[in-house]
Amino acid sequence: MHNPGNSAPDRAAAQERFADGAQYIAGRPTEGTSGRTHTVVDPATGAEVLTYGLAGPDDVDAAVAAAREAFPGWAGATPGERSEALHRFAAVLADRAEDFARAESLQCGKPLKLTREFDVPGSVDNAAFFAGVARQLQGLSAGEYSGDHTSYVRREPIGVVGSIAPWNYPLQMAAWKILPAIAAGNTVVLKPAEITPLTSLMFAQAATAAGIPDGVVNIVSGTGRETGEHLVAHPDVAMTSFTGSTAVGKRVAELATATVKRLHLELGGKAPFLVFDDADLEAAVHGAVAGALINTGQDCTAATRAYVQRPLYEAFVEKTAALMDTVRVGDPFAPGTDLGPLVSRAQRDRVAGFVDRARSYARVVCGGEAPQGDLRHGAYYRPTLIADAAQDSEVVQSEIFGPVLVVLPFDGDDEGIRLANDTPYGLAASAWSRDVYRANRATREIRAGCVWINDHIPIISEMPHGGYRASGFGKDMSAYSFEEYTQVKHVMFDNTAVAAKDWHRTVFGDR
Repeated sequence: MHNPGNSAPDRAAAQERFADGAQYIAGRPTEGTSGRTHTVVDPATGAEVLTYGLAGPDDVDAAVAAAREAFPGWAGATPGERSEALHRFAAVLADRAEDFARAESLQCGKPLKLTREFDVPGSVDNAAFFAGVARQLQGLSAGEYSGDHTSYVRREPIGVVGSIAPWNYPLQMAAWKILPAIAAGNTVVLKPAEITPLTSLMFAQAATAAGIPDGVVNIVSGTGRETGEHLVAHPDVAMTSFTGSTAVGKRVAELATATVKRLHLELGGKAPFLVFDDADLEAAVHGAVAGALINTGQDCTAATRAYVQRPLYEAFVEKTAALMDTVRVGDPFAPGTDLGPLVSRAQRDRVAGFVDRARSYARVVCGGEAPQGDLRHGAYYRPTLIADAAQDSEVVQSEIFGPVLVVLPFDGDDEGIRLANDTPYGLAASAWSRDVYRANRATREIRAGCVWINDHIPIISEMPHGGYRASGFGKDMSAYSFEEYTQVKHVMFDNTAVAAKDWHRTVFGDR
């Protein structure tokens, strides 16, 4: 199933496309100045794709300066002008869809059918959506004060936004962070994960091709500790948007507090998958496998904890294991592949460590190993089902971020909802039931930013994405995301030319 040669032309294309460097500042590609390099590796083969110079503090300073210089002109454009630019942006993305799909598969190990059908179309749709929302930069209230004054509310862009994106969805995270910000009139400096910078750079290049002014979208590819922290702490950055682990999110919040920045955090998740005893068992099984294995489980909304009411528990375990065994693991560029590698061998080994430790306290029903043969050179791991773990065990409470689903039984509805909420996280969840009252109760009582009913994973541009509790705050996508990147100003003016004197007399008397 695995043919390493399939991705060779894409590696060559990446090397040629980014020969001028993996930074993009003021509309131009450039090399990083940190004096250190990083190599992008194809996780399917272990082959080197691209070695580039990492960004350092000087590159961050240059990118922020470019964004700051571009801000007055871009913020001063009319909503219609920004909308037209984003429509052109969407068209450029659509025209280059295949290039984006192949580059995303190459750097992340995603099956090509996933990038073609999900990552790239979703990003194009985001651009089209925010092209429309760009015309909705408006306040929500106006009023009179004693007939002498009129008040209204303006929504204005914030300034330079420093964004930090993770490695699991590089293209979509670039879209989610850049598009609402620039639609609202801000300028952006985005730091992608250093192991997956390719499609973020292509995204910035597409912005330039669409006629978006130089400096509005900038990319600095470097490490989190050096490049990311300098970006967050930069005094000319007015807002920080971060997606990543809760632990790193706490550090980002600490740094942002020093300069009182606006902060948007989308952090970890440990999504419960709650199956009541009246659920459609076959639908739930298929939903669990798809929800757990999307993007090889490297998804903060992936189904990770399946709680199944006891009458269905054993059948659910048996059927889910059987369906997982049919999932085709292999070359991301092969048409029949369902599941590609994890993003790196280090991530594969981390996932394997969770599973190996679980053998002492739970039942590994299927998977639990890296495939051999032709796949041994890649970062592959078989779909894994773990049953009978305790609620307080590591695999139930910690974010594994791999193709691993843990299944536990519950008895009454109260217990199921309690267990679903028994985690620090609150990003996403799903509940499976034919009973509308049961389902509605789950949507009310499960503490998560998104609750699916009889489904798991689908998202759309019109609806918000973001979590509760340790999963962070703020929303991506939707008009709610657009508002995240604006600030509200109250404007009041005197209608009479004498009201100010009257107000002065009321407060201070005649003078």
